[in-house]
Amino acid sequence: MLNLNRRKFLQYSGAAGAALGTGSWAGLASAQEPLKIGVVYVSPIADIGWTKQHSLGVDAIKAEFGDKVALTVIDNIFMPQDAERVFRELAASGNQLIFGTSFSHGTPMQKVAPRFPKVAFEHCSGIVHLANLGTFEAKYYEGCYVAGASGAHMSKSGKIGFIGGFPIPDIVGPANALLLGAQSVNPDITCNAIFLNSWFDPGKEKEAANTLLSQGCDVICSMTDTATGVQVAGEGGAWSIGYASDMAKFGSGKQLTAFTLDWSSDYVRAAKGVAEGNWKPESRWDGLAGGVVKMAPYNEAIPADVIAKLKQLEADIGSGKIHPYAGELKDQDGNVKVAAGSVLADADIRGMNWFVKGMIGKLG
Repeated sequence: MLNLNRRKFLQYSGAAGAALGTGSWAGLASAQEPLKIGVVYVSPIADIGWTKQHSLGVDAIKAEFGDKVALTVIDNIFMPQDAERVFRELAASGNQLIFGTSFSHGTPMQKVAPRFPKVAFEHCSGIVHLANLGTFEAKYYEGCYVAGASGAHMSKSGKIGFIGGFPIPDIVGPANALLLGAQSVNPDITCNAIFLNSWFDPGKEKEAANTLLSQGCDVICSMTDTATGVQVAGEGGAWSIGYASDMAKFGSGKQLTAFTLDWSSDYVRAAKGVAEGNWKPESRWDGLAGGVVKMAPYNEAIPADVIAKLKQLEADIGSGKIHPYAGELKDQDGNVKVAAGSVLADADIRGMNWFVKGMIGKLG
């Protein structure tokens, strides 16, 4: 596998000089050369976090195909102009399947994909589909709802905190679900929310976590690509909730659980489709039932009967018996957004741009 950062990749790809549209979905069985796959990470590969979980998806491809695939992996590609250039060079270099791993990769992929109609593109966190561009996503809100319930059981202040990278639907929805899960245990609990406008800024995240502690939040959940929120919460004596990876080792024994992400099935499924010549653009969106979202082990400080309730909640959400966005739901201003007896439609979940009642913070 070839691992490159942005600068090294541009030097490498410039030397390659491959022609446009060299990819094919003809199937791996008849190919004399390994299936070429390119993967673009939005941040550096670390021991935990968003990009780490995507790297495990790549590992799953390697385990499944061995030397029948040739992988080129480029990390720390966030800026749209850089991403567009990298996707274009990967396609021009003969990669038949290309993964983008961030919402910010969307526009660049949408620009590049039509120029390479024989290359399959897969976008994590994407919402736009083209003839050769599919998407895959996780129902983060399901794990957030369970995690919120765990927080409410352990909170003494009745205040929880949330740190998000950006105020986009993928983050706003889970923030709401965190509070709704907590309110299923304690209807009066509130949630203070802070957005960093960055996926990876440990300094800014530390400041946000300390702000939440000063506001009386004794449970903190952070949806970024670092363990800073978990670490600061633990050091401050507060409970924490991890995201993407199990971050317990950073939490001073105070991580309640984490809603982790396992993208292996998405990566392997796409690679098999291209290898067998039957890939097609799909919109895959799985949660607890599909195993893409998984709860990390619960903290032993949580009473055993509560842990049993949380595990039952996981099962009930997975089976559809409980829906995290079941009405009645009101927004911050008290307007009814989901009527009693109804649930929020999938399209509205994926486009959520409002806070539920009890959220303290602004999206703008």
